[in-house]
Amino acid sequence: MQLSPEILNKLSSIVGASYIFTDIETRNHYGHDETEDYVFPPNVVVKPANTKEISEILKVANEYKIPTTPIGARTGLSGGALSIYQGIGLSMERLNRIIEIDEQNLQVTVEPAVITQVLREAVAEKGLFYPIDPSSQGSCWIGGNVAENSGGARAVKYGVTKDYVLNMEVVLPNGEIIWTGANTLKNSTGYNLTQLMVGSEGTLGVITKIVLKLLPQNTNSILMLVPFFKASQACEAVSAIFRAGIIPSALEFMERDAIDWTLKYNDTININVKDNVQAHLLIEVDGNYPEILFSEAEKIMNVVEQFEIDEVLFADTEDQKNALWKMRRSVAEAVKSNSIYKEEDTVVPRYVLPELLIGIKKIGNKYGFKSVCYGHAGDGNLHVNIIKGEMSDENWQKEVPKGIREIFELTVALKGTLSGEHGIGFVQKNFMDIAFSKVHLELMERIKYVFDPNNILNPGKIFPDENN
Repeated sequence: MQLSPEILNKLSSIVGASYIFTDIETRNHYGHDETEDYVFPPNVVVKPANTKEISEILKVANEYKIPTTPIGARTGLSGGALSIYQGIGLSMERLNRIIEIDEQNLQVTVEPAVITQVLREAVAEKGLFYPIDPSSQGSCWIGGNVAENSGGARAVKYGVTKDYVLNMEVVLPNGEIIWTGANTLKNSTGYNLTQLMVGSEGTLGVITKIVLKLLPQNTNSILMLVPFFKASQACEAVSAIFRAGIIPSALEFMERDAIDWTLKYNDTININVKDNVQAHLLIEVDGNYPEILFSEAEKIMNVVEQFEIDEVLFADTEDQKNALWKMRRSVAEAVKSNSIYKEEDTVVPRYVLPELLIGIKKIGNKYGFKSVCYGHAGDGNLHVNIIKGEMSDENWQKEVPKGIREIFELTVALKGTLSGEHGIGFVQKNFMDIAFSKVHLELMERIKYVFDPNNILNPGKIFPDENN
């Protein structure tokens, strides 16, 4: 589509001429995220400064029925920020303030473009803790975390983004501004619009302010890296740790290729991995009382020693802990640098993780692709990276989607679902029929219609194509 000079002038009058961009270089820059190699440039990139400007932009978009895509840090892996119908690319980057850290009520109010790690460090200086820590925490934004209901390594103990969002200021597609809830820990007052907005992937409204719950900061942690000679046993150990009465603050799974590729990608990490080790678990316990943590670590050792493992590495210093976390957080980048790939975000009840892993490998053999698996095993959340390698372009285009569908069918058969934290967005939408019936999807589409009857806000996401 094309935007008329009249519309461009209206947008320019709202944000100022210096914050509206129509050149192809800028449009391409804002037309991609970290989802494979997709590029969908909008017709225009607009950079509002505040809620009022966003409201005025959406009034214009709604009047002229212009597709409008909220664009955050572009670290997403499901294509949620891609302007697949062009239109307006609504960059949120100027809304980047930490408005207030409320130490009395353990809350923080932020704008959506605050970097997740910046927020975590800012509240830590006050002795407070915001647990959500995606691998991309150094670059992703809070607004995107809310839009995708992000989790991260410590979700296993502390929960995901939805568990910390108390209230939000949202601009609706018609330009109206609402607060979704209240700044209270309990709220049983009507439908929960706050939780409806979390994970809605920018399809229902544009989030402009977020009130988050905080926790007191823990003072101690123990981190261990456990090498397993069988990857399936590493998955089995996950459930066994919980059944032993331990809730780790993190429990991460990395199979052998994920480790090897990461060590090659980042030569500052020095860890020796024996040839016959197939997978690792990275396990953390945290709290304020060292004697309790040592007792929990001992229980974990008793569990993992029932499996075929190599020598367990305990991180004795903060530098060692940081090195191990750096290795885990570098896996996605290492895989991306190694090959063309597709990443799926499966999640199942943790006890059936071994079945999922074995099934994924069988499906890969069937369709001729290799997979590298890692993820938040404590949640049952397995990231499946499908590697192109030497596959022909034809098989990559025709056979891999069949394999992905079978992986999702297996996941749902194991009582899991399509995404644990990356969202559905553009790339997973045509698999939604696996997880949801026609009735489910119609209910979701009706909710979308109530909020956005002209379908201007992030269209083409979540819901399957009609001819799928």
